[in-house]
This record gives sequence, C-alpha cells and structure tokens, in this order.
Amino acid sequence: MIDRASLRLSAGLLLVGQLLYIVVTQFHAGGDANNHPAIFAAYAGNEIWAAVHLGQFASMAILLAGLFALFFALDVEAEAAKWAGRFGVASAVAALALYGVLQAVDGIALKQAVNAWATAPDTEQAARFASAEAIRWLEWGVRSYHDFALGLALLLLATAIVCITWVPRPIAYLMGLSGLTYLVQGWVAGSEGFSPAQSAVIVLGWVLSLVWMTWLVVVAWWMQDSEHDT
Repeated sequence: MIDRASLRLSAGLLLVGQLLYIVVTQFHAGGDANNHPAIFAAYAGNEIWAAVHLGQFASMAILLAGLFALFFALDVEAEAAKWAGRFGVASAVAALALYGVLQAVDGIALKQAVNAWATAPDTEQAARFASAEAIRWLEWGVRSYHDFALGLALLLLATAIVCITWVPRPIAYLMGLSGLTYLVQGWVAGSEGFSPAQSAVIVLGWVLSLVWMTWLVVVAWWMQDSEHDT
C-alpha cells in the first residue's frame, strides 16, 4: 500500500529541513572551533547567535519530522523491516530531544558564558573562561550522542526501505551511508571536539543526504498512481 500524499509530504519535509539547516548554518560564527580563546571572543561578539541556533533547531525538527513520517508513508509489511523502522523512528525522536538539549547548551548557556567571560574584570577572567570551556565540553558530549541517535535512525530506516520493492535500492544505500557519516561525526565530536576532520565528515553527510532526499522527492512525485492510494 502506497500513500503518495504522505510520501510526498515526508520527502518534502526531509529535503526542506536539510536545505534550511545547511543555509542557516552558513550564518553561524566561524573560526577554529577548538581554539577556545579566539572562538569564544567571536561568539561573544555575534549578534545573531540566538536566531541562528533557533533556526538550526527548527530545521532539524522539520528534517526529523520527515523521517518520522517516512516510516508511516512507506507502510512496510515485512515484520523484521517493520521493527527496524519502528526502532528507527524511536531513535529519530531521541535525536530530536538530544538536539533540543544541544541547542539549549550551545545556543543559550554557552553564549551567556562567553558573554560573561568577555566582560568580566581581569580577576575573574580565568574562572569565567573555565566555566565557558566546561559548557563547551558538555556541548561536545550532547552533540556526540545526538549524532549517534540520528545515525542509528537513518541506518534502521534504510534497512526497512531496502525491503520495499518500489523504492530504488540506491536510495536506501545512500541513506545508510549518510547514517554512517553521523556515527563518525558522533565519535569525532566526543573524542576531539569540532575539529577539521569533523567538518569534513559533516560536509560529506550533507552531500549524501541531499542526493538521496532529492531522489526520494523525484520518486514520490513521479511514481504512477496506485489503486491502493489513499
């Protein structure tokens, strides 16, 4: 059974969420994220910090809503694939919750900490910097587990999609590969923070995601009418 309307909605949410996330992230304050004195100074002087992080959260919520809707739009029948999809949806929900925590830590707590450090008198600078660094390390941890949850969600849903004959299998394979890039991001973020290696894997994940999401949109809009459509 194919619900074309739901599939189109899901594919659209996925692609729009990913594109919005990439665009919004371009406005994030840049620099060597692991050079804390320099990057904290840049963060303290950034006036659109809260708006950018709110935009990132909204974009991620749209993307994950698309993943959630995808499972129901596909109407998987095979029992093993159905359970893979269910666990994938559960992991997507966990990823959204973790991303909310991440943006609370990064978008609010870290910003307040670096602002306090930047304006503190000399006698308080060291203590304020240590507080900001501790929040940064907390951000590493939350980002790491968000990436693990999102990567697992993508891998599990890709496994379910492989069992559906009318979806081109390369879509599922590319989806699974993008899931693997998130797992790598999670490991790198947890072990060495926001390094150049993590940035490279992030870009790779974006490229893979845009390919399979665009392909899914094409399939959803050009597939033949089905007598089972709702």
